[in-house]
Amino acid sequence: MLQTIEAIIDEKGTLRFLAPIQLPKKRRAFVTILDEEPLEETFNLALLSEAALATDWLRPEEDEAWSHLAQLPSL
Repeated sequence: MLQTIEAIIDEKGTLRFLAPIQLPKKRRAFVTILDEEPLEETFNLALLSEAALATDWLRPEEDEAWSHLAQLPSL
């Protein structure tokens, strides 16, 4: 099933999801960058959720799930 998830990407390329996401296993994704700036309240919501999401991000299971990326060649 395809999903569309709102996120914000900053000038440095950091992607922040506006809500937590849970997937049953690894998935490919496409990112479409819109030609508009986010509303200020949307950006603040992403920053506020970062601390809550960090709890999940810093688990060993997350490191294992994303470890395949460390094997990709640098561009």
